[in-house]
Amino acid sequence: MSMAIRIIDLTPENIADYGVCGYKDTGKHNELRNKIAWFKEYYSKGLRIKALLSENEAYQGMLEYLPGKIAHRPVNADGYMFIHCIFVGFKNEFKGKGYASTLIDECINDARSQKMLGVAVVTRKGSFMADNKIFLKKGFKIVDNAKPDFELLAFKFEKASSSPSFKSDVLQNLNDYKDGLTIIRSVQCPYTEKNVNAIIESAEQKFKLKPKLIDLKDAAAAQKNPCAFGTFCIIFNGEIISYHPISNTRFENIMNMKVENQPTEYYETIK
Repeated sequence: MSMAIRIIDLTPENIADYGVCGYKDTGKHNELRNKIAWFKEYYSKGLRIKALLSENEAYQGMLEYLPGKIAHRPVNADGYMFIHCIFVGFKNEFKGKGYASTLIDECINDARSQKMLGVAVVTRKGSFMADNKIFLKKGFKIVDNAKPDFELLAFKFEKASSSPSFKSDVLQNLNDYKDGLTIIRSVQCPYTEKNVNAIIESAEQKFKLKPKLIDLKDAAAAQKNPCAFGTFCIIFNGEIISYHPISNTRFENIMNMKVENQPTEYYETIK
């Protein structure tokens, strides 16, 4: 690793100094305050965040992981260390330098030191979640899948160890959200605060819908999420219309298409 880059452990004592996920100002960003409070709650349970800092102490990446038993994804991963999220490179000059691989090594070494079964992670191509390439290169194997295109990967320390899996009732939980618009979120992902507020306002004013907002309170609630992303989901009339945080513009585009496919009487009620 370059001398211009270092990895530090965020702790309850220093997390406010460095921020997280690109947020730095606790006075300005409620989402950061919520994330810090969540971090402090789960830190004692094994949650860790490794921050990648450049020479001028600028935040250039991070890795967040915790014991699989309390993963905020609908998975059975007890005994594994579970990676929530990883990213490297607010600036392109820090991408493709092997820093992500080094961060994953930190997690693997931590899991070994705690005599766990290995490391697990959910991947997906697209926004807000790493795809499987970096993990496959590190020796992870795909052990399970969830609709529409989520993959669960594991790096086992012993081949004979049982594999983690997605919860069998992930999609069955959609039955609880058959009517109307439901937004499910967790403070684990700070990107939901501003966008969700805008989406709620748009849903009420433009589409005449009263959204049901569910703030996931703990790991148990996140593991019952009907979406494999775990910490975010938007459901409209029993159908998942977003598997990860989206902008209000994207929400409106999706809803405009959904409204066009509704019966005429429904369309008239929301105009």
